[in-house]
Amino acid sequence: MDDVVDYLLAGDPAIRWQVMRDLTDAPADAVAAERARVATEGWGARLLAEQGEDGRWDGGTYRPGWADESRPFFDAWTATHFSLQSLVEYGIDPESPEARQAIALVRDNARWDYNGELYFQGEVEPCINGIALVAGAYFGQDAAPIADTLLATQHADGGWNCWEEDPATPGSFHSTICALEGLWAWEQATGGSDDVRAARLRGEEYLLERRLFRRASTGEIPDLRLTMTSWPTRWFYDVLRGLEYFRQARPERDDRCAEAVELLRGKRLENGLFPFENDHAGPVLFEMEAEHEGFPSRWVTLRALRVLRWWDAA
Repeated sequence: MDDVVDYLLAGDPAIRWQVMRDLTDAPADAVAAERARVATEGWGARLLAEQGEDGRWDGGTYRPGWADESRPFFDAWTATHFSLQSLVEYGIDPESPEARQAIALVRDNARWDYNGELYFQGEVEPCINGIALVAGAYFGQDAAPIADTLLATQHADGGWNCWEEDPATPGSFHSTICALEGLWAWEQATGGSDDVRAARLRGEEYLLERRLFRRASTGEIPDLRLTMTSWPTRWFYDVLRGLEYFRQARPERDDRCAEAVELLRGKRLENGLFPFENDHAGPVLFEMEAEHEGFPSRWVTLRALRVLRWWDAA
């Protein structure tokens, strides 16, 4: 374990400070000092430097400015929406001067192509709104309209689904985890409301009833990619992302997570690290060092080890 921790601590400040906090129980002042480096060194500083004068990354809000919407196109990860998601994942101090300047530019300038609203007002798709609500909560912005839209778009089975507007249709693992992360973050930041908490609990039951990766009806695995680790996760669901959510939202544990925990535990390599199994391909602003599909991953290892630490401590 010491060799694994040493390897993780040799990574970017975005990883180091989370290892110190979640795996080594370092003193709070040491954790804060390492976290402060995210804004000025490594991936965090590099991502901040990519922001344009208009507050957007790569000339767009959800898609980059160069994307031709008239031609077949799937996803790119270079625009404002996913850049904000990355800053949250890196754990940049939201009170740092660098973060405050970046977020002010987004708040005042970035607008959604879908409806022309400012970024922290949100749009309509829950997988998009959930990620935006996490960013709003993290950076202390007024994102209440996004929370309201998520409540209005929840499906009858407790999930959410970006591909089906009819609430009678089944939810989606992908949309549901995005919505849940947003609602949980909003509750933590603002205290939430009874309606937000009720919607979140219904969404959690959607995942728990499916043991985090199975169909509720047959118990089958609908897509093997749900069982594979990835990073960054973007809008995609996988069992590790689900377990990371429940590690925070239900620290007391729920036995319905047990199968997913053991699936994750079984991925550990002989050297103690965990593999990066499924890359969500698309253009990126820069490559992260030593993060490649098919190889051990610092990010996946950090996240897996803190899940197992949580689960095994009970």
